[in-house]
Amino acid sequence: MGTRRQFSREFKLEAVKLVKERGVTVAQASRDLDVHETRLRAWMRELAADPKEAFPGKGVMKPEAAEIERLKREVAKLKMERDILKNGHLGFAPSQWAETPGYLH
Repeated sequence: MGTRRQFSREFKLEAVKLVKERGVTVAQASRDLDVHETRLRAWMRELAADPKEAFPGKGVMKPEAAEIERLKREVAKLKMERDILKNGHLGFAPSQWAETPGYLH
């Protein structure tokens, strides 16, 4: 099985421009660029949906996705802290406090 090809942002932009601005058909452009038609159409949809943030690059998230990821990490941390506090409170009943060395009534 072959490796997946990586395409730069510039390549994708030029491929879409070939179809949109120069009037080349998707079929012809995909043959000329050796890219599957479905892939080229997906690039066209992505660029149309968000031209400024389209094709962010390998390993680079769009700002919205990065914010969602940060919030998910924060929620997981807060849940962990909550569980620690909840379990700590339930595991140490007030009746046991009097038996604890250093506890003052």
